[in-house]
Formats: sequence, C-alpha cells, structure tokens
Amino acid sequence: MTYNNWLASITNVLESYHEPAVLLDEHYNVVASNQHYTHRFKPLPRDGYAKCYELSHGYQQPCDMEGESCPMKAALESGSTSSVLHIHNTAQGKEHMRIETTPITDEQERRYFIEVMKPVSEVSAEPIANKMIGRSPAFNKLVDLIQRVGKTETSVLLTGPSGSGKELAALALHDVSQRTRKPFVTVECSGLTDTLFESEMFGHIKGAFTGATSNRKGLVESARGGTLFLDEVGDIPLHLQVKLLRLIETRTFRPVGESQSYEADFRLICATHKNLPEMVAANEFREDLYHRISTFPIRLPSLAERKEDLPLLVKSILLRIDSGSPLRLDNEAIALLEKQPFTGNIRELKNILERAVVLSDRPEINVATLQQALALSLYVPENGKNTPQGLLALAQARCSLVEVEQAYIRQLLAHYTDKSEVAEIAGCSLRTLYRKLKEGE
Repeated sequence: MTYNNWLASITNVLESYHEPAVLLDEHYNVVASNQHYTHRFKPLPRDGYAKCYELSHGYQQPCDMEGESCPMKAALESGSTSSVLHIHNTAQGKEHMRIETTPITDEQERRYFIEVMKPVSEVSAEPIANKMIGRSPAFNKLVDLIQRVGKTETSVLLTGPSGSGKELAALALHDVSQRTRKPFVTVECSGLTDTLFESEMFGHIKGAFTGATSNRKGLVESARGGTLFLDEVGDIPLHLQVKLLRLIETRTFRPVGESQSYEADFRLICATHKNLPEMVAANEFREDLYHRISTFPIRLPSLAERKEDLPLLVKSILLRIDSGSPLRLDNEAIALLEKQPFTGNIRELKNILERAVVLSDRPEINVATLQQALALSLYVPENGKNTPQGLLALAQARCSLVEVEQAYIRQLLAHYTDKSEVAEIAGCSLRTLYRKLKEGE
C-alpha cells in the first residue's frame, strides 16, 4: 500500500469518530483531520502541515515545554493510549478537552498518533452563567478528577472550604454520569432535625404521625435513578448517622408508618467543609459511615489557590448579576481584588461584586467603588477584638489613609441620606465633609 492510500484509509478511520480527531507525525505535524476537527477548530493549511500545539494552544513549542503534559509524548513513552485534560483554542473560544492519543505505525514502521479531542461541556473556560469556571492548573486538576470518576457509580466526597463551589462540582459529576437525565436531588443536612430526618429522607404515609394528612414521597425516592447529593453531611447528628449508614449499605428504605421496604436507586455524592477524619477521632462522626461515603474524595481548591481564575470568575459573576448589560472592573479594581485574602472564597467574591454593582454609577467599576464595597464587609468578631475584616482588606491592599477615609465616607452616605448626620458620625463639620467629598471626585 502506498503512503497516499494508507493516509486515505486513516482519514476514513478519523471520520468514524464523533469528536474532533487528527493524525500526528513524530514532529507534531497534523497530517490529516476529520470534519469535526475542521468545524470546531479550523482547516489545515494547504501549503503544508501545521503543528498541533500551534493549532490547539497558539504555542511556539510543544506543550511539555510550556508547563503542560504532552499526550503525544506520554503515548510514545508508554506505547499505549494516553489521556490528559487540556484547554484548546476553538471557534467557540477556549474549551476544556479530554485528549486521548493512541500510537500507530505505517507499513514502513514510521510512528504516527491518532489524537481524539472530547469536549468537556460540564465546565467552561469562558465566562458563562451556572457552570464551574476556570483555566488554572488547580481547577483543571479538579475537572480531570470529576471527568474520571463522574462516569462511574463510585461514591464521591467533596471537601474544601465553604464557598468553594461544592454544589456546582456535584452538579458537574451528575452531568458527566449516565444518570444525567434523571433527577439531581439536594439534601441540606444541616437543616435536618431529629423529627424531620426520616420523614424528609424516606417519606411517610398518611396518619403516620400528627400532621401527616397525606402520603409524602421522601428525597431518596425523589432521586430514583439519579443523584442524591448530601450537602454538609458532617452536620448530621451522630445518633442519626446510623440511619444513613443503613440506607447506603442495604440500598433500601422504609417510609415512616410503612411496614414495607423499598429499593433505593441513586448515585451518592456528599460534601462537607468539616474535617471528617478529625470528627471520627473525636467520636463525632461514625467511622464506618465515613468509609462508606469517602470512596473517592475530591478536595476543591480555595480561591487563593486558583488566583489565576479571578478575572474570569469576575466576568462570569458580573454576567450572572446582569446578563443584559454586565458591568466590568477597571485594571486598578482588578489589581485590588487580586490582593484580597478571600477567606469566604467564591461566595465572598460574589458578595463583593454585587455590592460594587449596586454602588456603581457607571458601566465600569473603578477602584474607589470597589474599596467602598470592601468596606461594607466591616464586622466585629464574637471575641470582641476590633479587627474589622473590611479595614483589614484595605490594609492588605496597601490603601492610603485618604483612600480609607473616602471609602468610609461613601459607606456612611450609603446608609444615611442626611449629610449633617454623616458629618456628626464622622466627627467633622458639614463644611469639612463637603470638602472631602469634592476631593474624592
């Protein structure tokens, strides 16, 4: 078989894939592609080959020389299919792709590679509402784990600080799974009292207890065929944990007042911001239950661990706040945000941006408005020590006294309409207040 005939047959193989696919030579040249690739990326140049890393990333050298793992290199070293998660430049913008690269040889024993690119639709590398957003290495590692375990029936325990997006991660796991067309049911464990636990989880029949005027389906039954997400599972009281353990072990449940047991059918995902191993050691969480729910633990990174994603998250959150005409932050405001510790993670970032949108009178949020939004975070901790979080944030941002003063005055004006009252609270004359307002313009 001639090389052209061999290449034609390989091209036919590429067309059999339902995702973008290419044939690479040992020098990273894309020598053939299918129609899915041409549609999602762009046609190959007619006057010669193009490098895969140029087409996919805009790099001038291979991925491993840019700090990423190279799937072709991994396939060459192992002699078998390699799989990595990358972000590729496509006609739709930047997209997460699962890259599967398989080594092959032609009749002259020359090495080639078939590379199939599977788009990851459950997350986004571009600003978009209601999805996990990110491009940072920490975020991509999280997406890779979600993609790998999401396709299985394995129980997953999501851990990490509050506000890091555990419910969105649980939704992504559900969307990846074979159960995606079935219900995703969230159980807020922190709100389940002793009297409500069995009724909420397992349901009840009419007359089971005072107030049970009709049959009621429980959350376990509502999740039939789908995913049961136990949010803040660490908040379930110790004496109720045995009932959850029995449900997981037997995969059966019995509505309150019912004598018959029913089969449960759900995929279990749990989440907590608490340290469950420490709770187990302190006899505050059952060890057998912990091992049941933590088959595959995934820790979500804090916002501080993925600061590279901050500008992207800002655009996404502003889009969610107002999709019609979203505001934007100027460069100084972005620089100020990057200096914040974000102990409340993405939830805290969202609160700050919502305040800034309310306070802004222009389409671009400037640093003064953002400082005002940060100053609204003032609070006094329960221990009585005067360490306001908003002032701490301004100090960490290296704001001058003038900037802090302006932020404080704006905060007062946001709460009080009478400027005489504002001047009295600030401890200055009305004339001085007007002068300072003019200085801040």
